[in-house]
Amino acid sequence: MKLLIAGGAGYIGSVLIPKLLDRGYEIDVVDLFWFGNQLPAGPRILQKDIFDLQVADLKGYDAVVFLAGLSNDPMAEFSPSKNFIFNAAAPAYLAYIAKQAGVKRYVYASSCSVYGYTQGVLYDEDRPAVCGYPYGISKLQGEQAVLQLCDDSFSVISLRKGTVSGYSPRMRFDLIINAMFRSAMRDGVITVNNPAIWRPILGIQDAASAYIRAIEAAPGVSGIFNIASGNFTVGEVGDRVREVVEDKLGRKIGLNIKHIQDFRNYQVSIDRARSVLSFHPRAAVGAIVEELLAHCAEITDWDDPRYFNIQVLRQREQSLAAAVGA
Repeated sequence: MKLLIAGGAGYIGSVLIPKLLDRGYEIDVVDLFWFGNQLPAGPRILQKDIFDLQVADLKGYDAVVFLAGLSNDPMAEFSPSKNFIFNAAAPAYLAYIAKQAGVKRYVYASSCSVYGYTQGVLYDEDRPAVCGYPYGISKLQGEQAVLQLCDDSFSVISLRKGTVSGYSPRMRFDLIINAMFRSAMRDGVITVNNPAIWRPILGIQDAASAYIRAIEAAPGVSGIFNIASGNFTVGEVGDRVREVVEDKLGRKIGLNIKHIQDFRNYQVSIDRARSVLSFHPRAAVGAIVEELLAHCAEITDWDDPRYFNIQVLRQREQSLAAAVGA
């Protein structure tokens, strides 16, 4: 199989693509490389905007995986216009030309953020998506657009992922477990903004596994699938990160518990992904922290702006503004 991975040089793609190469796939990556390129040798690199691709560019691919776009609420709120372009219009356009080019499968990176704020209910894929904020709205718009193209000859799989965490060569410290781990290592204290809020957590190794299961699913499989390693309160995540760091390093880590209102609160069921995609997560919070500890030597600067997506976006926008004003 020949695969095109859009946004493949990002946080998830940098873990997923080596696994796909190991399985014998031919990989092409299209990316703007805002965060550099930590991919191994092997994929063919296309440094270009998705909107510059044409139908002819997608001829010959068996599947297209969309990992591109703005990746979290801070980025979406900083630039709502770019958020809706990159997270809603871009996946729709890419799916449209992929179908015209004869691609058989399209895998879309959606998010559990589409569920918004819920209380006391385990949400499956048939529950209403009611998020009222730019990021969740844009991910739902992208999902609805690509699923609109689904038919017997064009399989579309949307993975609604929980909050991803764990080590990647394209590292991020703006994700819940990663951020707590950084705080523990750098400052000796973990800040918990709201211990009662629920989050579906997704280890990055499980995330890569979910994409592999989607790529390799039977031809007739399409639809929406929740993907998570487990559901945890933010307070429980903080406790577990603290316990593992203290146990492995023998140092005392403090906790700073706040009660800041949050507009996201949800738990999700992954029963559909288990039964249809054979997705069986293995990561727990402790295992994710142990993975981060194993790669500590590779982190030379805890404050490197590249580890925080919003900082990279701000710097890029400032540079563009300066160039226009020059």
